[in-house]
Amino acid sequence: MAAYLIVQLKLLADRAALAPYRDAVTPCAAKFGGHYIVAGGVAVETLEGKPHDGRSLVIFEFPSLEAIHAFWSSPDYIAIKKLREGLVELDAWAVRGVV
Repeated sequence: MAAYLIVQLKLLADRAALAPYRDAVTPCAAKFGGHYIVAGGVAVETLEGKPHDGRSLVIFEFPSLEAIHAFWSSPDYIAIKKLREGLVELDAWAVRGVV
């Protein structure tokens, strides 16, 4: 069953400074079957409730929740996370899809 890694982030530095992280995370996620379905900088339209807080939204689709956990805890991704230290504040959630 597909699962989704949802990330909201606030840039603390110039967008170009995050390029090494973006360039590294994409192929790393792909090793675990992950791919972008929403990639930052997209307009979020509020249909009801509180307006979106303006943070960038990124959504990856993975083949399973287990694949997300394998990616997130992999030595490769742990090393890649260091490339974003001090550059962003983020929240990340994993959610299982619907059958």
